Amino acid sequence: MPAYRPEEIEKKWQAHWKQYRTFQAHNHSDKPKYYVLDMFPYPSGAGLHVGHPLGYIASDIVTRYKRLQGFNVLHPMGFDSFGLPAEQYAIQTGQHPALTTEKNIETYVQQLSSLGFSYDWDREIRTSDASYYQWTQWIFLKLFNSWYNLDTNRAEPLTELTARFAASGSEGIRAAGDADERQVFTAGQWQLFTEHQKLAAVHPYRLAYQQDTYVNWCAGLGTVLSNDEVKDGLSERGGYPVERRLMPQWNLRITAYADRLLQGLDTLDWPDAVKEMQRNWIGKSIGAEVEFLIKNEELKIKNGATESSDSEAPTTNNQQPTTKHQAPSTKHQQSSIKVYTTRVDTIYGATFLVLAPEHELVDTLTTPEQRAAVDEYIAATKRRSERDRMADTKTVSGVFTGAYALNPVNNEPVPIWLADYVLAGYGTGAVMAVPSGDQRDWVFATHFGLPIIAVTDAQKDLDQQADPTKEGRYINSELINGLTYQEATAKLIGFLEEKGLGRGKVNFRLRDAIFGRQRYWGEPIPIYYKDGTAYGIAESDLPLVLPEIDEYKPTETGEPPLGRAQNWLYRGQYPYELSTMPGWAGSSWYYLRYMDPTNEARFVGEEAEKYWGTVDLYMGGAEHATGHLLYARFWYLFLKDLGLVSGNEPFQKLINQGMILGRSNFVYRLWHQWRTNKPDEEFHLPAIYVSKSFHDYLSEDLRGRTDEPKFQEYIKQVNGIISRARDKYPELDLNLLVHDLGKDFYAAFSALPVDVSFTDNDVLDLSKFKNWRPENSNAEFILEENGTYVCGWEVEKMSKSKFNVVNPDVLIGKYGADALRLYEMFLGPLEQYKPWNTNGISGVGGFLKKFWRLFHPEDGPLAVTDEPANPAELKALHKAIKKVQEDIDKFSFNTSVSVFMITVNELTALHCHKRAILEPLTILLSPYAPHLAEELWQELGHEAGSISTARYPEFREEYLVEDTVVYPIAINGKVREQLQFAATATAAEIEAAVLSSDFLSRFGEGKSAKKVIVVPGRMVNVVV
Repeated sequence: MPAYRPEEIEKKWQAHWKQYRTFQAHNHSDKPKYYVLDMFPYPSGAGLHVGHPLGYIASDIVTRYKRLQGFNVLHPMGFDSFGLPAEQYAIQTGQHPALTTEKNIETYVQQLSSLGFSYDWDREIRTSDASYYQWTQWIFLKLFNSWYNLDTNRAEPLTELTARFAASGSEGIRAAGDADERQVFTAGQWQLFTEHQKLAAVHPYRLAYQQDTYVNWCAGLGTVLSNDEVKDGLSERGGYPVERRLMPQWNLRITAYADRLLQGLDTLDWPDAVKEMQRNWIGKSIGAEVEFLIKNEELKIKNGATESSDSEAPTTNNQQPTTKHQAPSTKHQQSSIKVYTTRVDTIYGATFLVLAPEHELVDTLTTPEQRAAVDEYIAATKRRSERDRMADTKTVSGVFTGAYALNPVNNEPVPIWLADYVLAGYGTGAVMAVPSGDQRDWVFATHFGLPIIAVTDAQKDLDQQADPTKEGRYINSELINGLTYQEATAKLIGFLEEKGLGRGKVNFRLRDAIFGRQRYWGEPIPIYYKDGTAYGIAESDLPLVLPEIDEYKPTETGEPPLGRAQNWLYRGQYPYELSTMPGWAGSSWYYLRYMDPTNEARFVGEEAEKYWGTVDLYMGGAEHATGHLLYARFWYLFLKDLGLVSGNEPFQKLINQGMILGRSNFVYRLWHQWRTNKPDEEFHLPAIYVSKSFHDYLSEDLRGRTDEPKFQEYIKQVNGIISRARDKYPELDLNLLVHDLGKDFYAAFSALPVDVSFTDNDVLDLSKFKNWRPENSNAEFILEENGTYVCGWEVEKMSKSKFNVVNPDVLIGKYGADALRLYEMFLGPLEQYKPWNTNGISGVGGFLKKFWRLFHPEDGPLAVTDEPANPAELKALHKAIKKVQEDIDKFSFNTSVSVFMITVNELTALHCHKRAILEPLTILLSPYAPHLAEELWQELGHEAGSISTARYPEFREEYLVEDTVVYPIAINGKVREQLQFAATATAAEIEAAVLSSDFLSRFGEGKSAKKVIVVPGRMVNVVV
């Protein structure tokens, strides 16, 4: 097989790697370890397009490179196989999601294998396999049975908490979460609690807990959606209406880890943009929590205590435990609104309060006069997602409740409004509005005619905008008049704490993560209910397997699809939780399972986890910054608290590959109208499409130019189309009206996307286009002079709707996987967005053929010799070794491809066919073009498949040292000629040689040299 045939070579080596498990990683090795991970793909039905492999190719290059450097490399692949698309398909067709998912995975495995990725397929995992999600459920149970101790700053088993309850009650316990939701009781009371009462007391401490939470409920999909899945009040998938609804939901207390998640970012080698996104999402702020008492509003009293949801709290000896917010206090005889503010210094400028429409006190606060307006506003708010509400800074909306609160520092009444820019889940769901210092408050106050009070003497132009300055001295602020910002803040917090109306507080924007979806295709939550109380199933009963059901829709009574399961009871008695886990559950720890995927006794073996440690290189998209990457870090920190992992962070280095943009093609449909003598009847008359040069020409101002050859050619082709149509439909008396807008151009067009697979270098395959759709079957074309139709083009995101998705299978079939791998790297820097152009891949294919011919001149038999390499050949090789190694170390793959091309050109020019050069060059190329490298490596006499264990070529500086240097020789700064000197020649030797030559006699015009300036290695200037 002297000619380079990638289709044969690549299939051969892919089969070899699979048969001999070439890339199998071992959990015990004397080699240093290196763990390379690609972000878990969801196996969609569409399969891969050419944009998807970009990160996979880059990580595979690093993987192969590290193996050549002597590392034991773990490079696994698996599938995040639970997902809403498969379930939606199941709802539409009745086909079980597992069948759809299995088929999709087969496609993915075939496509990934065809690209030559060196994955250890023995470690493949799928989140939808019960053997995997058993351990996802196990981690959930650990969260359910843990609490976060603020004194030790880590998670601990609930058994330690209940032991403290038994010893000293709830006193002195500092736990993450809302203290106001927790009961206050003594050790004696705890001892007398029933089992049910003890569980109710413990529940608010759990790291996995159930709570009524406002969610994005989509009835059309039958599930709760994340903010990312909602756009303009509609579901991203399907476009179904979404509303905000209060529902019981499982939550994970990620907020307990907010500060540690923030601090850990400083230790990570991640893109700054991703770290900044996480910092902003976590949103740490230092401020104060302040209570505004509600004016003239007596709190409803029940049995002598504030009405509470903790109605199950037990009583003994006439003593009743209370929740924190029921602790005896004079101020709590009156209901209050809590706000969190980072600018307590501006409290005297608070001229109104704004509550989230979902705030728990809205119903109580609303006066009869305002009831209708408030109800209408709340209904409108339910139709908007939180993301839409936060993003919309232009629309001003709100409604007055009719109620007032009292400013805690001066007892002045403050009106209470509702506005959708305040969210129930952020902070306290209430905002102290200071329009003089906050622009959004200023806009709201200006719109509704509310007062704007200056609070410092440095605020300016308050009639035009808010001024948030901290400069100047305070005014209109009784207690703090004349003070600076620092002085005022300290004094006010002290005052509020003394009066029991506030306290200094560190707050986080991060909210607890909703951990439940009302859908079928997900991990069952391992919870059952006994007498209405949640219990975790025994670990020995895991996995809780997803049951079979008759349909994948919610039940007729509105329960999630799992409500359809027949006799699905824990140990035959107790009903299970009917929600399933969210899509991010399985991907939050999968990197650990890869280390030890067949371990049946543990989620990951201790030795395997300690050996592999954390991921050394993680490759994936930046869109996961505040989702997967944050949740995975949270789970890892939790597992670390329990002593189950040994590192500090899961992913040490992260690279976000850029996006490959599609190159769309367009056909230009001429706006025209066929006139017939039968206007009331429909006929399939041809559409007319104009090639690009005619489109561009006809879009110009053609007034006075209709005699030009281009225009005459256009008219000629139009007349030909009319003639052919009349011949086909003689009975219709056809005429053609071409639209003339009477403006600066002759014709109008519609640019319509066309499948890029129908084009080659923008030239349209007319037969494919006609066969694409019925309406195209009799299309007519205005063609170029050479008889072709040239399409327009545009660079944009790859999308099925744009028909610009390029299937890698087609390119691999035409050019080979090695060419595709090299071309994707050649497109540009890895992290940047890059336009795709299929036309360019042929050049890379030509390079590989040229590389092949270094071994097989003119595609003849192998002609590699054992002759020693000469200096020029060694120089070309070692320049490449140095540059390629530097490039891979800094993940600059595009420049490496350029180096390969330059090196091959140099060696071709030198007619080099020497083993001493080609063998190390083959190793150098192997991470990029592994199939070709394996084939040539075997031809050089090495064991089949052994190039992966070869030694990476060693760079030697001495081969780059030049023996001679060519110096430009100038007179008075003007270069006249060049002379060659030994690289070791001194300045004195060079000066003497120049002066002893005939240089001056030829160029000095009879003048003598005054001075000779020698710049070593650069040039010589003779001053005359």
